[in-house]
Amino acid sequence: MNQELELSGRHHGAVAAVEPARLSEAARAALAAGTADSTRRAYASDWEQFAGWCAATGSAPMPAAPETVIEYVTHLKTAVRPKTGRPFSPSSIERAIAAIRTAHRAVNVQPPETKGARMVLAGYRDELARAKDPAARARKAQPAVPARLRDMLATLDRDTLIGKRDAALLLLGFASAARVSELVALDLADLVETEQGIEAAVYRKKIKAFSDVAIPYGSKLATCPVRTLRALREAMAEAGRTDGPMFVRIDRHGRVAPPLYRHGVAIGDPSGRLTAQAAALIVERAADAAGLKGQWTGHSLRRGFATAARKAGHDIVTIGRHGGWADGSKALLGYFEDVDKWEDNPVTGTGL
Repeated sequence: MNQELELSGRHHGAVAAVEPARLSEAARAALAAGTADSTRRAYASDWEQFAGWCAATGSAPMPAAPETVIEYVTHLKTAVRPKTGRPFSPSSIERAIAAIRTAHRAVNVQPPETKGARMVLAGYRDELARAKDPAARARKAQPAVPARLRDMLATLDRDTLIGKRDAALLLLGFASAARVSELVALDLADLVETEQGIEAAVYRKKIKAFSDVAIPYGSKLATCPVRTLRALREAMAEAGRTDGPMFVRIDRHGRVAPPLYRHGVAIGDPSGRLTAQAAALIVERAADAAGLKGQWTGHSLRRGFATAARKAGHDIVTIGRHGGWADGSKALLGYFEDVDKWEDNPVTGTGL
C-alpha cells in the first residue's frame, strides 16, 4: 500500500516530494498483509482521488495542510460520484479522511489535523438529516433471517450443481456467520462432518485467527446446512472434485471451474475458487429472484445469523464467539439493537 500511495501522489503531480519509508519489498508486503484487502484497495482509491484533486487545485497532498483537507471535504459534499451519480455520503467522506491520514503515516509523515474537516462533515450530516435525505442514514444490508433464506432457497434449482453450490453457500454462510471472503477461502478439508453436524475451520480475517465453528443439523430438510453441504460434496465428487476449494466456478453446462480467459490470457484462480464478489452476487441474485426489497449483500448472511440468534435468546458472548466477532464488537451490538428495540423495549411494562 505504501508504494501505491507514493506512486499515486507522484502521478498526480504532488507538490511536495516525500521520502518513502526505507522498507524492503518483503517488509512492505508483510506490512500490507496486516490490512484487509478491501480496506487497502478502498484507501488507495481514496488517496488517488485526493491526490488528483490536489493536482487540479494546486494543493500539496503530502504533507497536507489542515486547510487543504477542509477544502477537500467541502468539495466532496457536492462532487458527483461516477458510480452513483450522487454526492459522497458522510461515511464515504469519513473514509476519505482516514485514507489521507493513513497515507501520511505510511511514509512516516505527520498526518494533518482534521478537526476542522470533521466539523464540516458534522455540518453535512446535519444538513442531510434536516432535509430527510436517505444519505443521512447509514446503509445496512438486510438480514437474511431463516424466513428470508427460505424465500431465497426456493428460487434455486437444487437438482443442478449450481443450485447445490448456491444453496450450500447461503446456508453455510448463515450458520457459520461468515463473511463472503471467509466463505470462499474454505477448502473441502476445512469442513469435517461428524455425528453432531459439521466442524468448520473458518479463518476470521478481521481478528486474524481461526474459529472452530460447530454447525448442527437443521430441523428442516430444505434449510439443513449439514445435508445441503453433503449434497454438494457428493455432486462435486461425481464431477471429479474431492479436494481444493469448497465453492468453485460452475458454468451453465454444469462444468466445474472451466478456465477463464481475457484477451487470450488465463485469468482468475486456476483452481476455480469463487471470489468474494462472486459469492456476494449469489446472495444478491437469490434475493432479487425472490422479490425481496431493500439492500441485499454478502453481509446479509452474517447479519441474518446475528439477528436470528439474538431473537432466539442466545447469549451475546456465545453469538459473538461463534461468528468470530471481537468481544464488545460495535457492529454486533448494532445488530442486537435492531432486535432488542422490540424484544426488550424499555417502554413495555411502564404502565402506558
